[in-house]
Amino acid sequence: MAQKVQFVETVLRDANQSLIATRLPFDKFEPMLSTIDKAGYYAAECWGGATFDVCLRYLHEDPWERLRKIRAAMPNTKLQMLLRGQNVLGYSHYPDDFVKLFVQKAVENGIDIIRIFDALNDVNNLKVAMEATVKAGAIASGAISYTTSPVHTHKKYVEIVKELKEMGASTICIKDMAGIMGPKEAYDLVSAIKDAVPELPIDLHTHCTTGLAFMTYLKAVEAGCDIIDTAISPFSGGTSQPATETLAYALRQLGYEVSLDDAATKKMADYFKGVRDEFIADGTMMPKSMATDTQCLTYQVPGGMLSNLLSQLKQMNALDRFDEALIETPKVRKDMGYPPLVTPTSQMVGVQAVRNVLDGQRYKTVSKEIKAYCRGEYGKTPAPINADIQKMILGDEQPLTTRYADSLAPIVEPTREKLKGIAKSDEDVLSYIAFPNLAEKYFEERKAKEENEVTYTITEC
Repeated sequence: MAQKVQFVETVLRDANQSLIATRLPFDKFEPMLSTIDKAGYYAAECWGGATFDVCLRYLHEDPWERLRKIRAAMPNTKLQMLLRGQNVLGYSHYPDDFVKLFVQKAVENGIDIIRIFDALNDVNNLKVAMEATVKAGAIASGAISYTTSPVHTHKKYVEIVKELKEMGASTICIKDMAGIMGPKEAYDLVSAIKDAVPELPIDLHTHCTTGLAFMTYLKAVEAGCDIIDTAISPFSGGTSQPATETLAYALRQLGYEVSLDDAATKKMADYFKGVRDEFIADGTMMPKSMATDTQCLTYQVPGGMLSNLLSQLKQMNALDRFDEALIETPKVRKDMGYPPLVTPTSQMVGVQAVRNVLDGQRYKTVSKEIKAYCRGEYGKTPAPINADIQKMILGDEQPLTTRYADSLAPIVEPTREKLKGIAKSDEDVLSYIAFPNLAEKYFEERKAKEENEVTYTITEC
């Protein structure tokens, strides 16, 4: 019997996050939701990551309403979201009551699979979200943030996977956010995880940034990988995922079972070509994000982080220092205990590298995030932080020895009280806790719109 390979479609979340900074409004993809629903995907990744922030900040959409509308249009396909462990969808840690309620409401509003990761692979930062996901009746997909360093061994990854299984993970995701995993690494790591937890399906997530992704997926499947994340072709490649149709074609040729409906994926591709062309025409989709960039293999800088480095230097009229900042980045990463470069650690390391270069003295100035990181607020680092640098940054202050979230007071009930008469639901309360300024502005816009509609209705009568 042929091995079955299933697909997660990323166009509604990571593909457009990677290529157009998540600027895909609901009305641009709504006409295709019923087609995606019939295409035979294992799941559609449609929420989490940066979608929540961008919906409120730029698209003027309620992210919860967006999810409910996707759910209504796609009753037959599992909907998946990306959750940053104790960070949820933000950039710092939240109290446990917020994490639990957020997971509960995400599931109530339509999410079937929650992929949960931590930037440092500290399982203490995953536990509450994993348990809440299982309690809510959704699939908990425990993710490891893939990177390479002297301390990131296959043995260590397997240990993490075993802990994720104990926490209730139904599937394991290998999350290669920078596209640095090569075909041999994929084969060896998938094989090791399969040996350790043969009963759990493995999902591999990577990006085309470095040009390795297609080869990496083929070797991962050969080793027994069950699910791969892909993007419909017009939104594939570059900093996004490999093309759905190409991999379906190749895997079938190699004798694997693929249950995707080619007529449906063709209809999707034809439609999203038009959407892509609009974003190219208005400059939102830039050539740089669609290209292959092998610098990531040397410096481990993901595509989004590379753009941030360039943007920072441009603002400071220091683009000529780019190569220096690039060389400094892995040095800062080593000093910080080899964190995987994924949100929020990628931003923190990148900003510090730029400061070190422009100041002409390493760690002369540090951000409040780096101080919090050295204090232990983000969790246990993969390797110890350079002791001299940690001392330089913290002075006489001692790092935490317990989980940071344990020191945080509950936040949900006080926020419910604060928003009485403003928040219409717990979903509003959660939006406010995650992004207070953005949510407040959205609530004001919503109120003004509703008042205008009432005025219009009375006038019509």
